[in-house]
Amino acid sequence: MKTYAPKASEIDRDWFVVDAEGMTLGRMATEVARVLRGKHKPTFAPHMDMGDHVIIVNADKIVLSSNKGDVKMVYRHSGYPGGLKAMTYNEMLRRRPADAVRKSIVGMLPKNRLGRQQARKLKIYSGPNHPHSAQKPESMEIAGARRESRDS
Repeated sequence: MKTYAPKASEIDRDWFVVDAEGMTLGRMATEVARVLRGKHKPTFAPHMDMGDHVIIVNADKIVLSSNKGDVKMVYRHSGYPGGLKAMTYNEMLRRRPADAVRKSIVGMLPKNRLGRQQARKLKIYSGPNHPHSAQKPESMEIAGARRESRDS
């Protein structure tokens, strides 16, 4: 029996919307990365972009477990000597919540052309609104990622 190899014309892409309010960042990021890669489909092929589009709303209301917000650091480098910049995750979520969520999700994708292609299907918005209603996105529930309140 031959191994099934999907063709590019056979790929159908769906749109999903995730409400990140009260969700734990890491648990949400792993499920979104799985959908972006296409690992939830029976026709998954690791060398092809099989994934779906994902819209994340309310990125500014995401939470981190434990005290990671104060301890965990986000680093970036300008490329010049001494150009290392660092800030805590709480500061990053306060300043640029969409970038903090994007950095967590894109870090779980492949580090090559395929990963960059998959990352382009990720749309993140800080507020509750998004301009992709014409694509009729379905709501995606993520098990185990909900929390009751922000301070618990």
